[in-house]
Amino acid sequence: QVQFVESGGGLVQVGGSLKLTCTVRGWTFNRYAVGWYRLTPGKARDQERDLVAWIFSDDSTNYRESVKGRFTISRDTGKNIVELQMNNLQPEDTAVYFCNFRGRELVPWGQGTQVTVSS
Repeated sequence: QVQFVESGGGLVQVGGSLKLTCTVRGWTFNRYAVGWYRLTPGKARDQERDLVAWIFSDDSTNYRESVKGRFTISRDTGKNIVELQMNNLQPEDTAVYFCNFRGRELVPWGQGTQVTVSS
């Protein structure tokens, strides 16, 4: 059973940086893409998450327009992790961040990791 476990969130000031890590269990990277998603304040956990960034099996990447130039997604196949480096964080980046597949059926969501950007 595939499981995604998120970590690395925290409280930062505007302009700060954080690096999130998604540990993938029960699956090794193949043709499916993996994405980072976020659930913004006020949304319940059963509501749709916004896709932030995703990485394909050939290491090509895509980003939500609002995070381009600030966020970088990468993966380490040896460690089976997907990371999200977030720089120049803004209050609107405050959210719970999750990872999951992109382009195939999703697996049950993990707990996510909270990112709070204070002004």
